[in-house]
Amino acid sequence: MPFQLNLEPVTTEREISPTELAGRVGIALAKLSILTTNQAKAVRFSTLEALCRELKCQPGDLLEFVNEK
Repeated sequence: MPFQLNLEPVTTEREISPTELAGRVGIALAKLSILTTNQAKAVRFSTLEALCRELKCQPGDLLEFVNEK
């Protein structure tokens, strides 16, 4: 998939643990792990919104287009 989520660098920079972030966002830690490891096939806008709200960032800080040629 040409999109990847860059959650790990953003959470590290903001010093927030995956467990804390999952709780704040309201998703299971397992789901957050799937997002962090780029195994997800899709991300709901509501989840992206919650991540951005809690991490105080823009969607472009989390999403990256990677051209797979």
